[in-house]
Amino acid sequence: MKIIIILAFVGILGALAVAGMFMLKGDSKSKSNHMARALAWRVGLSVLLFVFLLLSYKLGWIQPTGIPVSR
Repeated sequence: MKIIIILAFVGILGALAVAGMFMLKGDSKSKSNHMARALAWRVGLSVLLFVFLLLSYKLGWIQPTGIPVSR
């Protein structure tokens, strides 16, 4: 379970890095298309990770840590 979450975070950060790379170099037309596609991948991966975490909690694959909010 931890490996899936870590891979999702790496994918999200990778897509963000690719978008930043396209923002800094390239011609203006292809730059905006590639950058928008990379940012769309980042948003899609983030939503997918969120849904996966909610589903995992609902199915009992993960449990809350039980950290107390107040004493």
